[in-house]
Amino acid sequence: MVRVLLAAALTFSLGASQGGRHDAPVPILMYHVISAPPAHVPYPELYVRPSDFSAQMDWLAHHGYHAVTLKRVYDYWATGAPLPRRPVVVTFDDGYLSDYVNGFRTLKAHGWPGVLNLEVRHTRTAGGMLPWRIRNLIAAGWEIDAHTITHPDLTSVDGARLQYEVAGSREEIRSRFHVPVDFFCYPSGRFDARVIEAVRRAGYLGATTTIEGYARPPSFFTLSRIRVNGSDGVAGFTVKLRGS
Repeated sequence: MVRVLLAAALTFSLGASQGGRHDAPVPILMYHVISAPPAHVPYPELYVRPSDFSAQMDWLAHHGYHAVTLKRVYDYWATGAPLPRRPVVVTFDDGYLSDYVNGFRTLKAHGWPGVLNLEVRHTRTAGGMLPWRIRNLIAAGWEIDAHTITHPDLTSVDGARLQYEVAGSREEIRSRFHVPVDFFCYPSGRFDARVIEAVRRAGYLGATTTIEGYARPPSFFTLSRIRVNGSDGVAGFTVKLRGS
C-alpha cells in the first residue's frame, strides 16, 4: 500500500517537481476526424484511423503520459495546481461523430478526458455531435471549448459577425450544456490582434492555435498544438511529440 501511495504521489507532482516554478510546457495534441478517410476526400490528412489513434494513446500511456483538460493545465500555470508528471491534452476540432464513436471509446479505456473544440453547427447535423453525445462526454469529464458557430476565417469578418462567432458560441454552449467554456480555438488557426481582443472580451481564459509546438505560458491566447495527421502512425506521432 505504501508503494502504491508513493507512486501516486510521484505521478501527480509536476508542480512540485518544478522547484516553485509553474511554467513547464505541455503538449496539446490536435485531432479532427477519427476515421479512415473516404475515397477522394479533400483533406485526407485530417482523418486518423481508429487503430492509429488507439496505438498513439497506448504509446502515451506506456511512456507515462496522462491526459488532462486544458483547464487543468491553465490552473497549473496560473496557480501552481498539480498535474501528472507527463501531462498531455488531447483535443478534437469541430465535433465529428467519429470523435464520439472512436475517440471517446479509446480515451475512456484509459480513464482519460478529452477536449472537444465544438463548432456549434455540428450539434445540429446527424453526422455531428448531437447534444446527448456532448452530455455523455461532459459526464465522463471532458472539457467543451468553443470553435465558433460556423467556422469562418475570423480575420475576414466584420465586427458584428466576429462577436457572433466568438462570444455567441461561448454563450450558446454555456446555455445549452451548463459548462464553463473557458477556452477558444481559432478556426483553421486564423487570428490577428483584432480576433485575439474579441476572444479576450468574450471572457475566455485562453485560446489554441495551429502553431506547431508545445504550449507555453504566458502566451495563453496563442497556445501552440501538435497536429496529428493521418499519415503519422505511431512513428511519426512520437517524432512530433519528442521534437516539439
